[in-house]
Amino acid sequence: MCCKIVNTSNMDGNEGGCQVIKKYLIKFLRCIVVQIHCLFDCTVDFCFELYYNKNKQNRVPPIKDELLLESGISLAQKIRNGEVTSEKVVRAFIERCREVNPIINAVVNQRYSDAIVEAKKVDEFLKDENINREILKEKKPFFGVPFTTKEGNTVAGMRHSMGILSRKDHFALTDADIVANVKEAGGILIATTNIPEMCSWIESRNKVYGQTNNPYNTTRTAGGSGGGDGALLGACGTPIAIGTDLAGSIRIPAFSSGVFGHKPSGGTTSIKGVNTIKEDYEDTLIEAGPMCKRAEDLLPLLKVISGKKLSNLKNIDLPVDVKNLNIFYQLSSGDLITSKVSKTIDSCLMKAVNHLKTVTGSANEIKMPGSENSYEIFRYWKTRDLKEFGYDLTNRQGRANVWTELWYILTGRGRVTLGSIIVLLDMYVMPQENEENAKQLTTTLQNYLTEKLGDNGVLLYPTLPTAVMHHNVSFLRLYNFIYLGVFNALKLPACHVPLGLDKNGLPIGIQVIAGPKNDHLCMAVAKELESTFGGYVPPS
Repeated sequence: MCCKIVNTSNMDGNEGGCQVIKKYLIKFLRCIVVQIHCLFDCTVDFCFELYYNKNKQNRVPPIKDELLLESGISLAQKIRNGEVTSEKVVRAFIERCREVNPIINAVVNQRYSDAIVEAKKVDEFLKDENINREILKEKKPFFGVPFTTKEGNTVAGMRHSMGILSRKDHFALTDADIVANVKEAGGILIATTNIPEMCSWIESRNKVYGQTNNPYNTTRTAGGSGGGDGALLGACGTPIAIGTDLAGSIRIPAFSSGVFGHKPSGGTTSIKGVNTIKEDYEDTLIEAGPMCKRAEDLLPLLKVISGKKLSNLKNIDLPVDVKNLNIFYQLSSGDLITSKVSKTIDSCLMKAVNHLKTVTGSANEIKMPGSENSYEIFRYWKTRDLKEFGYDLTNRQGRANVWTELWYILTGRGRVTLGSIIVLLDMYVMPQENEENAKQLTTTLQNYLTEKLGDNGVLLYPTLPTAVMHHNVSFLRLYNFIYLGVFNALKLPACHVPLGLDKNGLPIGIQVIAGPKNDHLCMAVAKELESTFGGYVPPS
């Protein structure tokens, strides 16, 4: 009997060699894809720069009244102490709105006269010298301070079209919970601001109100869906605003207009009255949160917006010593469908990392498991929130048909914008994500970040991979928003922090992410970075 001797060591070696070759081949192919994507993005930027030449660029005029630069908390204190009247403050912001709105088209519905009447009532109330100012500060921290919110949040007696033609004459009967909470805290609503249709695109443009422009450069986007609020804040037309965020709707506009914007932890704010939602529930990616020019407004405004759900935020008032925080950072998602992180954004993030490393003694680079699948994670959970999008787009008069609406656009009779067409395609034509795989990816990433960040760590991450885009470039960079949307899917707190302007005079900044319910850590880091790098810079 003969035995055939097989050299297993050679087989193992061959298999190992194949694995090494495969690994390097994948890296090579990824590199090729990244370079092609980068070349495409550079070509797009070059073409749009030619189209939007300098003759088409504009920015809002310089600020004449220093009150416009102050935080909401600072204004409230001055009003309480009698240093300035609420009427003067409200009139100053209304005047600024009137000055900048023809340029940026942010305000779509105003209540200026009513706001002035309410401000006069505040001033009359404060004439009573027996009022306990400290109790007033606690109960009504924004007493007499103007604010705005996007048109997608209901305000009693004001238009609530959601940016779609079939609802252009619809008026809300009640305030959204988040609006009512800020009013209860003494805020005076002066206007509602522009949005994309159904708050479901990354640029604020619709068939009812038109397009919102960036206050730093009108050829650039103001973001979405809270682009109106972001642009008005950047232009100093309001001190504070209430945003909502399903996939970056607070943070994209905050990035675009150089202001702060915080997406809270999941389940910490009511969504009753947001979009077309009739009752509050927690099985959603949507959260409401603060938008402001000064970091000191983030925490008090979040506490007000949260209302009865404030108890869901642990340690919200616990002082944070930034020196004791654990700092982590990641420079890119690794997802090939997104743009390559630009040198400007990379430098911006590393500037913040190096500062915090000096403060805390260390900063560790990480690679989140599955971040290269961010879109898959986000898209699975998003479809649960937007499952009624087609019906909502017709004001519940049937489901919008993507091919019919596309035909109308191509024949010049468009009833919706191209952004809504893309959402319809994504929801009803493209194959859906594998449920089991998406849930597994989500769980793995959630567990990793929850353990890594704990109750004393933050992650620094790009808000968006490139600078503020020109109008309509978003149609050619459909997936960059997943840098934000993934944290909605994970229900983690995420705060955009402005870090000045780039060489073109456009805002830049980064995201700060914390573990579940640890929103206060994001805001502490936001204040630290603001004090070091200056934060918000006025457009003029």
